[in-house]
Amino acid sequence: MAQGTRPRTGCQKAGCSRPPRTGWTDGCGERISAQQVAPQTRGPGPPGASTDAARGHAAPPPSAPVARSACLCTAWRPGRGSASGAASWPVAPRRSGRHGAARGPGPRLGGSGQDGPEAPPRGGRIPEPCTPEPARGAWPYCEKRCSYCNFNKYIPRGVEEAAMRSCLVTEAQTLLQLSGVRRVDSVFFGGGTPSLASPHTVAAVLEAVAQAAHLPADSEVTLEVNPTSAPGSRLAAFGTAGVNRLSIGLQSLDDTELRLLGRTHSANDALRTLAEARHLFPGRVSVDLMLGLPAQQVGPWLGQLQELLRHCDDHISLYQLSLERGTALFTQVQQGALPAPDPELAAEMYQEGRAVLREAGFRQYEVSNFARNGALSTHNWTYWQCGQYLGVGPGAHGRFMPQGVGGHIQEARIQTLEPDNWMKEVMLFGHGTRKRVPLGELELLEEVLAMGLRTDLGITHQHWQQFEPQLTLWDVFGASTEVKVLLEQGLLLLDHRGLRCSWEGLAVLDSLLLTLLPRLQESWLQSTSSPVPGG
Repeated sequence: MAQGTRPRTGCQKAGCSRPPRTGWTDGCGERISAQQVAPQTRGPGPPGASTDAARGHAAPPPSAPVARSACLCTAWRPGRGSASGAASWPVAPRRSGRHGAARGPGPRLGGSGQDGPEAPPRGGRIPEPCTPEPARGAWPYCEKRCSYCNFNKYIPRGVEEAAMRSCLVTEAQTLLQLSGVRRVDSVFFGGGTPSLASPHTVAAVLEAVAQAAHLPADSEVTLEVNPTSAPGSRLAAFGTAGVNRLSIGLQSLDDTELRLLGRTHSANDALRTLAEARHLFPGRVSVDLMLGLPAQQVGPWLGQLQELLRHCDDHISLYQLSLERGTALFTQVQQGALPAPDPELAAEMYQEGRAVLREAGFRQYEVSNFARNGALSTHNWTYWQCGQYLGVGPGAHGRFMPQGVGGHIQEARIQTLEPDNWMKEVMLFGHGTRKRVPLGELELLEEVLAMGLRTDLGITHQHWQQFEPQLTLWDVFGASTEVKVLLEQGLLLLDHRGLRCSWEGLAVLDSLLLTLLPRLQESWLQSTSSPVPGG
């Protein structure tokens, strides 16, 4: 299989959700104060039934102020790394998958697929795309840095957890006020290794969110877990603190591979933790499995996947290793101590693995994520729908519409990376936002396209028109010769439901976007440069 067969949209690190284009490094670092201004949202236009009929419809009237909801995260990872992480609260889905965007450690808040029927995540709904999304926060500390990880994480000599807890609470309260969020639909604790934090810290963050906004009793609250940092008694304490879903950084069931990755657990440790987690959180345990490691072969890896199916719950994430400059594994490969991962074999593992999971009853609802019995990640779904989310903690990423700036300009935000400096800024300003970058309309549409096509649901006409009420999917893609070729090849589908990848197309999303993104840019520029009658 060709090297371009694996989707490569956005950051390629484990658990990362960053869209393909960010430009977040160019934002200003000015401090802001909380302002209470009613938000405005762009209303949906009529669904596009045909290219001609959809053109030229009038813009919808401004929508009335609405109660804002969001997801909270303790981290948005910038790259591929360990599965352990920080906290977050939903309005946006938690991580978009290891093939997805990046994020940093910390908690986050968020909200709530093939060509089968649309199925919302268990216990929730598929959220409206223009409501504020989940936030995520970070617990940036780890026992050890894994050989492949370049996340914002630190090996501490001693952690003043009370001070860290106080700052996480303060920043969550501040960002909830700045965003005007009234409801939090999901919370995600990532990192780092958030299972090293005490259950008391998790409870304190959740309590702060519940006091500042409505946190429904059935909100998805996910904690990323490393097998060696979460014995059964500790998992139970996290459950008492309010966690109701676990994401376990299992990564491999081969002890040699685990040592290569620098993991601190063995395959037996992983299976024991998985069994304890399933006992405490039945139906709400996700596991990560990596592919494309140096010298890894298809047959043995598929054997690991089959073994995992005998022990797992209803959610599995398959992530391809991405060698990151500055990591130990990257250096070993560069120096010739390890063979470079074979992209052909990795593509074959991915294709064979997704077929195995489909046969086992799993729905591939996103490029890297598979669920059965409706156990989709509500938090991550918000990311893929380009919803708003609050990023809390060192290095956390978030995006939301601050009140008092027009109500419809979404900002990408990055929190200060280094924990001690972040805590100083939180104590001084109430939050540690280091950069703020307003997102332009075209940039946002590009992310809606690239992120939405990562899911088996794709982009519905209604969802698209919440971001672009004038230019429909039919307008953009319906008359394109290049897109027609992809439709005829069976890689894309454009119909009354919207635009989505087929089963075959989902595996080559990166190559499809090479056609789709330029077409979107061309159509958008043409529409914005066209004279407006009477204007």
